[in-house]
Order: sequence, then C-alpha cells, then structure tokens
Amino acid sequence: AQGMTACPCAQQLVAGAARERLAADGFTDDEIARILEHVPVATHNQRGLGTLHIGAPEGAGTQIDARTLLAIVEGSMSSEIYELMKRSDEAAVVEKAHRRPRFVEDCVREMVRGVISDLSELSDEHLVSARQENLETIHQHNVVAERFGLLGELRRELRTGEHAEHHMSMRDWLDAAGSGR
Repeated sequence: AQGMTACPCAQQLVAGAARERLAADGFTDDEIARILEHVPVATHNQRGLGTLHIGAPEGAGTQIDARTLLAIVEGSMSSEIYELMKRSDEAAVVEKAHRRPRFVEDCVREMVRGVISDLSELSDEHLVSARQENLETIHQHNVVAERFGLLGELRRELRTGEHAEHHMSMRDWLDAAGSGR
C-alpha cells in the first residue's frame, strides 16, 4: 500500500524557528502555542510504500481479509494518498499528514500494533512481517524499516515494553514449517 509521511524532525526544526520569529515579533508564549496548535507546521514529505505479510501456521485455517491488511498499512502512515482529488481534498490530506508526522520506523510500529489490535483472533504462532520504505524528497537516499517475528513475540514485547533478543525470521519460520516442527 502507498501513503504519505511527514517528517517529525524537520517539523520540529521549522516549529522552533517559527517560535523564535514570533517571539522576536512580540508574541507571547501562550499566543505562540495557540498559533502553532491551529496552523499545521511545514515539513518535508515522503511517499511511503508499506508491506504487511501474515504467515499462518500449517492447518490454522486462517482467513484474513486483504482489505484489513490494507487499512492497517494505510493507517500506519501520516496520511492515505489518492489518485484523483479535488483541491479541498488535497488540503485535507496534507493537513492530516502534518498533524500526524511519522518516521519510517513509526509506520512499522503502527503496522505491528494494528495487527495485534485488529487481528486479535490470530494465534501466537502466526508470523508478522512489516516493512516500510519512504521515498525521500530532500535526501538522495530512501529510508527503510522492517520488523518481523511471531505474533506471540510481538504481543509480549508490546505488553512488557521489553525488546526480545531474537525474533523468528521469515526464513526460520519457513524452514521450521518445512521440517514439520
């Protein structure tokens, strides 16, 4: 799925510069806070390419609606994108993205959270693979983040806040399935 991300880091830099200019112009801290709360702060954007795979254990009988996966991936980014839009819709998409700035790794975390919350019926033995690539606009490189593991590992990590040392990779998961374990 494709979507749009707005860079939180550049946005903080632009907001800081705006605060300084507004303060130098005589605005109070409260007025500055109100202005920045009501006006989206500029940043650079990226088109994001999100991928989410769910691997079902042999014999699980799992049925997952692809539209659910699409909604999880699109919802993980700053905003959805569309082929055709009216100008008012363009403004809404840009404003939404700038009010939900996300790094590439934030998108992956949101995909994992989405799987855990929206597909709670899946067993701990399902494999989750989430990947996000952002096509950078101000850098000459793209940025990629990915996360994979058994759903049980990811649930435990989210519940406890403790990062597991090892996560099941797709290769390990496929090898284990092929060996009958």
